[in-house]
Amino acid sequence: MKLQVIGCNHHNSSVEMRERLAFSPAQLRDALVRLRHLFPEAETVLLSTCNRVELYFAAQEAVRCPTHHQVVEFLAEFHGLDPATFFDELFERTGEDAVRHLFTVAASLDSMVVGEAQILPQVKSAYDQATEGDATGPLTHTAFQAAIRVARRIARDTSINQRRISIPSVAVADFAKGFFERFDDKKVLVVGAGEMAEETLRYLIDEGAADITIINRSRERADRLAENIAGKARPWEQLDEQLSGADLVVSTTGASEPIVDANRFEPIHRNRSRRPLFVLDLAVPRDFSVEVGEFSDVYLYSIDDLSKTCEANKLAREKEWPKAERMIEEETARFMTELNHRATGPVIKRLRAQADDIKNDELKRLFNKLTDVDDRSRRDIEQAFNRLVNKVLHPPLESLRDEAQQGSPHGLLDALKRLFQIKD
Repeated sequence: MKLQVIGCNHHNSSVEMRERLAFSPAQLRDALVRLRHLFPEAETVLLSTCNRVELYFAAQEAVRCPTHHQVVEFLAEFHGLDPATFFDELFERTGEDAVRHLFTVAASLDSMVVGEAQILPQVKSAYDQATEGDATGPLTHTAFQAAIRVARRIARDTSINQRRISIPSVAVADFAKGFFERFDDKKVLVVGAGEMAEETLRYLIDEGAADITIINRSRERADRLAENIAGKARPWEQLDEQLSGADLVVSTTGASEPIVDANRFEPIHRNRSRRPLFVLDLAVPRDFSVEVGEFSDVYLYSIDDLSKTCEANKLAREKEWPKAERMIEEETARFMTELNHRATGPVIKRLRAQADDIKNDELKRLFNKLTDVDDRSRRDIEQAFNRLVNKVLHPPLESLRDEAQQGSPHGLLDALKRLFQIKD
């Protein structure tokens, strides 16, 4: 019985290489089909995100899983790459280490931003797609269902997932959600169209934001971001007009000085008719001058305000980290014990069946000779034979259970098969 993972992630591979090895949804389906053809007796799950490309395999016999070289050859052929360019960037973990890695990934303890909420749905989606493609089996079902359960336990019993430490996640979860009860009825204006703007927007969309306008000096970039997130782009010249109608502003430009000072904001403020305005100024230097925050009904937060919350969350999360790690170790040990018990199950079943066959043959032979035995005596004899068989089998089966609790019982299993001549 073997479990393994081969792949790359943000710890050991560059973003350029991860992009070259990544699978689109359509490619992922095709890849699972090809892997089933190449390794028909191996169960497979393929996890591909922006930070990792990991292939999980499992099989009852270790030789049925692909080797490191075979996975490299598959990836090279699929993506049209030279194997030498990425061979050393792929890690491999097997057995208990593979299980621990899967649990850690699902619980977002291996993420670039620890505690981020996206990875568990991505792990579930990868498992579901592999199942739909008939690529999974008993071992991967057990492993991935356990990983999902472990991730939920850590989310429930620690504050790892609650303590956000990225600027965009803190901006939305710790600041905007503290101000607005809902986002589906709010006008959101994003000034700037870079990575910070896009990440913040995705958090807002997750909270229900739908009325989104993007303004950027480069209209092309604004159009591109609007297309990606289903918002609408407007020309830079409409900035004052859009500020007059917005409820929430996210500003992330690269301007060297404020784009909105008190003089510019004064007529905008009059046009707003005392409607509250919430501004998340994520730009460095600031896009909104400090004086703008002094206007009535304006709630202005800069990246410095958010950074303090990020640091406090990071310290709080670090206190929870050992607790989460202990949970991972507990769950990994429990899983391996259960898995090893499962490995012994078929042998125990065949050994008992073999002993029962011998017992029944001997009872039949004995009762054929003892024709005058009454029913009560017959039952007493049968019970005596049953106790004898159980006592004879108890020591080897107890040793097998103890061995399974300590680790893989393959050595003892093989010995029992030879001693009792148990056939596969």
